[in-house]
Amino acid sequence: MRMKAGVLVLAMGLGFGLQASAMDVHVSGDSCGYRTDYDVHVTDAGIGFDRDNGVAQHVFMHDGQIKIDGKPLAVSSDDAERLRQYEAQVRALLPEVASIAREGLDIGFGAIATVTATFAEDPAERKRMLDKINTKRAAAMHEIDQGIASGIWKQDALERTVEEGVGTAVSELVGTVTAGAVSAALSGDQTKVAALEARANSLDKTINKEVNARADKLGHRAEALCPRMQALDDLQKRFSFRLSDGSQLKLVSPDPDHHAKVVASF
Repeated sequence: MRMKAGVLVLAMGLGFGLQASAMDVHVSGDSCGYRTDYDVHVTDAGIGFDRDNGVAQHVFMHDGQIKIDGKPLAVSSDDAERLRQYEAQVRALLPEVASIAREGLDIGFGAIATVTATFAEDPAERKRMLDKINTKRAAAMHEIDQGIASGIWKQDALERTVEEGVGTAVSELVGTVTAGAVSAALSGDQTKVAALEARANSLDKTINKEVNARADKLGHRAEALCPRMQALDDLQKRFSFRLSDGSQLKLVSPDPDHHAKVVASF
């Protein structure tokens, strides 16, 4: 019974570990976090910020000029320069966020493929699962290419892409791995149990070597976004113009829940 119970624990650990690994793909530093209530669309003609409620639902800026809800707003020469800086910084920021998102997805799907290759014993089933993983990977990358990589940021789009891509793949894989471990445990075959434990140990080393190193580098890249987001926040705080209700324009704001975000920014 001790041998069976041990493998059942191993199976549960693998399942929860895989789910945790999917969460670990999320990229955000501990030192800062920002969010925007707006959908953002970057084009050669300017940058649009749109939301469904609140003051300033539609904001458009280009070359030092700004429109609020379709109406041009007079600004000082100092604010015009700040708007130019804001626009330039957002334009430079989105490609890096897209690159980080792509790398995060690649790490996540790579880890899932590694686990699949390790635990899916039947060749046909392994091929089916790997093909499905590759299809989900391609679909998720396409969503990034059509979205933020093309200058289009929509609310929660990156999180949804990760959840629908990596999350669903992890769920299926957890079921497969757990079923195999439970089957080995209940069979009483010590050879199967030993082989399973050996694969689990090998997987742990592989993940530590291949996945964690890339994730650490990605984390540093995400951390490097912090001063750039803070610079945007500082710029908007210095805008001297006011909205119709007398408030300042706030396109980004600190996010207290940034630790749970894929990228806590645009």
